[in-house]
Amino acid sequence: MPSLDEISVLSVYSAMAVYAIAFIAFSIDLAKRGAAAARAADEPGLVTDGAAELPVAERERVGALRVASATAATPRASGGAGSGETPGRSSRWRSATADGASVAYGRSPALRVGVAMTVLAWLLHLTATVLRGLAAGRVPWANMYEFALTGTLIITTVFLIVLLVAKHDLRFLGTFVSGLVLVLLGAATVNFYVSVVPLPPALQSAWLVIHVFVATASVGFFALSFALSVVQLMQSRRESLVASAKAAKKSFLATLPDSSTLENLAYRVTIVGFILWTFTLMAGAIWAEAAWGRYWGWDTKEVWTFIIWVVYAGYIHARATRGWRGSRSAWLAIIGFSTVLFNFTVVNLFFKGLHAYSGLL
Repeated sequence: MPSLDEISVLSVYSAMAVYAIAFIAFSIDLAKRGAAAARAADEPGLVTDGAAELPVAERERVGALRVASATAATPRASGGAGSGETPGRSSRWRSATADGASVAYGRSPALRVGVAMTVLAWLLHLTATVLRGLAAGRVPWANMYEFALTGTLIITTVFLIVLLVAKHDLRFLGTFVSGLVLVLLGAATVNFYVSVVPLPPALQSAWLVIHVFVATASVGFFALSFALSVVQLMQSRRESLVASAKAAKKSFLATLPDSSTLENLAYRVTIVGFILWTFTLMAGAIWAEAAWGRYWGWDTKEVWTFIIWVVYAGYIHARATRGWRGSRSAWLAIIGFSTVLFNFTVVNLFFKGLHAYSGLL
């Protein structure tokens, strides 16, 4: 009879397979909406979501929104007049960019399949994480493999929760989130897997539950901010081409929110992650005092935790008080997530210190 850990590993591989299906479905949706954007540009009277034409009344209403957006000097904030967004939770995104292309979003069967597969993968992923914890008799985040297992689960959890509570339809991020989770989970399973081992004495503390869980939660929000910032840069480049009267290829970006809206969403998500990371830094200092008799010792992991905090603090400060908007703020968010990945991989693997808990020999 297989052990709980073996069943956990099987669940991980099953989750990865379903994540791959979700990634393909989300990618198909983006491709179909890219074709729909090109079709809408060729047939100005048609508004489509890549699956079926909208009713005549809906098309007339969207046409009015297009005229309003075309007369605006710059894209307005989401939810306002002329923003191209239908009021209400069930609204579908339509671009309100300078080229006037307005394409409905939200009806694609591939999109629904992608979300459904993401939920199924999340359930399998959750099962694998819980079974790993049961097999170890503790929380499942005491080494690199377990932290990656839990961290990628939190990324997917944050994405699904945002889909439920956000007033904006962010399902277009499914390609980026499912792809990121698939790559990170696959790399951790192949390279970082270790059998269940007892906890080192320093980790036998209630702070393991609090400190590391909050850290993984903040990474989930930073990952979502990273995805939004990548899409923002792509959308910003497209808008620049349109504004300069250069030929901009009609792509799925024509169906997504404008770069200003994406930037605002990334900023809000980053703030949540930053608050959690601030608590992570404080809790780590308290735990260090309890375990080693000092709050701060310039250990490599401590230093990089602080570096991550400084980068995101700089991002929030620069955007809020120095007027850093657009591509500069997006690149800061991307650099911030890069420091998170560096801290998890390079620091854990190549730097020795009191926080060397990779579990790898």
